[in-house]
Amino acid sequence: MESILLFRPAIWLALLTAALHLFANGDYGYHRDELYFIICGQRPDWGYVDQPPLVPLLASLMHGLFPNSLTMFRLIPALAHAGTVALTAETARKLGGGSWAQLLAGMAALLCPLLLAFGTIFYTDSLQPIAWSLCAYALISIVRDDNERWWLPIGVVIGLAFMAKYTIAFWVAALLVGLVLSSARGRLARPGPYVAAVVAGLIVLPNLFWQWAHGWPFLEFGAALVEGNEVVQAPWTFVLIQIRDLNPVTAPIWLAGLAAFAFWRRFADLRAIAIAYVLVLAAMIALHAKSYYATGAYPVLFAGGAVAWEAWLASRRLRAALLAGFVLFSLPLVPFVVPLLPIERFAAYQGFLGVTPEGTDKKMAFGRLPQLYAEMFGWRDLAALVGHAYRSLSPEERADAVFFASNYGEAAAVDFFGKPWGLPPSISAHNNYYLWGPRGHVGDVVIHAGGRREDLLKVYASVEAVGKTDNPWALPLETGLAIWIGRGRFKKLDDDWSKLKHYHCNPC
Repeated sequence: MESILLFRPAIWLALLTAALHLFANGDYGYHRDELYFIICGQRPDWGYVDQPPLVPLLASLMHGLFPNSLTMFRLIPALAHAGTVALTAETARKLGGGSWAQLLAGMAALLCPLLLAFGTIFYTDSLQPIAWSLCAYALISIVRDDNERWWLPIGVVIGLAFMAKYTIAFWVAALLVGLVLSSARGRLARPGPYVAAVVAGLIVLPNLFWQWAHGWPFLEFGAALVEGNEVVQAPWTFVLIQIRDLNPVTAPIWLAGLAAFAFWRRFADLRAIAIAYVLVLAAMIALHAKSYYATGAYPVLFAGGAVAWEAWLASRRLRAALLAGFVLFSLPLVPFVVPLLPIERFAAYQGFLGVTPEGTDKKMAFGRLPQLYAEMFGWRDLAALVGHAYRSLSPEERADAVFFASNYGEAAAVDFFGKPWGLPPSISAHNNYYLWGPRGHVGDVVIHAGGRREDLLKVYASVEAVGKTDNPWALPLETGLAIWIGRGRFKKLDDDWSKLKHYHCNPC
């Protein structure tokens, strides 16, 4: 047993993945979304406007346990990526692949930029790939081994994944349709799937009740996203973006996996997986979704593709050359999603490769860094500027003074980093901050970041500039923002609050 475990690729690749993240994840700073999740988790609830409760609760817990360690704060996403890598290799083994197929599948999951990013930042997406992969692995075990005991774990995984991000519903629905349309449809005539549905339903019920009690804000949030999405991509453009963001070198692997699950006799009993992938991709294209929402479907395709390539390539030398080439061409992408280099060296490296900074929001302007990294900078500076503005006020003015942020990132950053200045909790009309309301403030003294003086004078009797953000690494939309103190708001915040509501992904 020890010798089997010693030479199993899943174990060593998982350890390598975890070591990579533990080495690098503590660099740069907290991401905008991470700050927001921590603040949300400090106000525990069964749901939030823009996400279920699990990730905010875990983020708040990890920050509470390790308040001074960014590396340990990101331990959960690091371990989730390591688990995804191990599970991808194990799925290849379950499909009949040898050591080379397991190694290729695991390396594809390890060096996939999107999966690396999810292991670097504590996102709502960080737990999705391992959950989607567990569902696929369990389904393979049910079909291949006639092991009905996997249905209960599937129900638990679906429920927990749903409480992290709702996108798991697309994968579950697609797999069910795939089963109905494939030779494995008989599995649905047994009690197992319905036991899984009941278990998952019980886990997610509190969140659904919260959504109902609050007027289904996530549906309103989703509708706002669709309405505000002015960038509509052609289907082939979406597929090309998938190929680019997953690492173009992995394309021959996952495309081979898709073809194998669809047409290869060896995988004829698992055709549901190919059908599910196509349905998920079609749904994402139809909904104009972010390109990374379907990432969880790819590890099982990596596994299937690796097994197919192993069967098609008999030469050990050719296999070794292909594996070495795959690693060689993939490594240059790693610094773009794992903060291995000091930020100055990364910027120089990016320039040397001729890469133009970009991100998931095509309408957003980018500066010196891609969106992933730019959103880790400038937050402490913003909090300091707001803190200095607050301290400049008289004790009487501070009684009702508050920072009114334009988005959840700014609000969470000031809440997180502004405690040394004794700042009250921020307010914002963006996403879940809207539900928290003005927190009793009427608008006598309000601190703003950004905006034009002439526009603010339409709202306040007087407006005073007290500083400006200037972090060179932050996003342009967070750089060069004037810090204003507005006095004497013409209308009370409570009276205007419903008109200020702003539900949008920034980003998600």
